Amino acid sequence: MASRKEALVRRANRVRRQIKAVANGRPRLSVHRSSKNIYAQVIDDVAGRTLAAASTLDTGLKSSLKTGADVAAAAAVGKLVAERATAAGVTEVVFDRGAFIYHGRIKALADAAREGGLSF
Repeated sequence: MASRKEALVRRANRVRRQIKAVANGRPRLSVHRSSKNIYAQVIDDVAGRTLAAASTLDTGLKSSLKTGADVAAAAAVGKLVAERATAAGVTEVVFDRGAFIYHGRIKALADAAREGGLSF
């Protein structure tokens, strides 16, 4: 039986493989959720560089949040990464949820990024 970490890595690789097949050159909005924080990056896989990033550890965001591990914090990170991505000239992305199920904090981040101007 595979360990929990191996299963998460296998699931994340499966999701990324499917995303890269349909990306058509669009950057991906990659999300990572830990027990205390949430992180988001807009990554250009063709050039291999990060175009925009945001997390609950950003100084301006951290002071305004009660905790980095709730839906409100995820929504704030989604809006911030959308602002930074549009400033970098990115409006269309593909959403990479990694090994995480699309609900709760992941869904809140995605909805806030859509409201912030990203389309996916």
